[in-house]
Amino acid sequence: MLFMLQKLLKLLKAFNGNVAPGEIAHAFAWGAVLGFMPKDNLLWYILFVFVLFVRINKPSYLVMILIASGISPALDGLFDTIGYAFLTVPAFSNFFAALLEVPFAAFTKFNNTVVAGSFLAGIVLYIPLYFTGRLLVFLWRKYAASLIKNSKISKVINKIPLIEKIIEKAGEI
Repeated sequence: MLFMLQKLLKLLKAFNGNVAPGEIAHAFAWGAVLGFMPKDNLLWYILFVFVLFVRINKPSYLVMILIASGISPALDGLFDTIGYAFLTVPAFSNFFAALLEVPFAAFTKFNNTVVAGSFLAGIVLYIPLYFTGRLLVFLWRKYAASLIKNSKISKVINKIPLIEKIIEKAGEI
């Protein structure tokens, strides 16, 4: 619980701070790509670790994985259809057959229609998600942050002792 709270505080700090909007937007897009994919395959873990070495905002990345993971079950039917259409393309059948012969390639579950479909959908949606992330950061910094900070509700909430301690800890992060 405390770990997740720290990540959310870092995320808000990044949205309000001088973290480059591109770093947050890439984290938003990569988090969605991985959030859409099933988590029980080697491909997911390889991509997860790979993205940790890229310069992105890690709290945004982790939060977006959680959000997209919550949405993905509703989209599994669509991902299955996309994956089936891709995996049954006759031109790729020899490639997929050869890939199954490669040691450990089967652990990526690339031949699972939901894995393939969610990965392809995530890659196709990457650019729109990136620009959506940039837009959200812009809108937050330009309009929402000051409105929320100056609202009466925010001022009342900030006077609660527990919230004061959380804000104080956020300053230390």
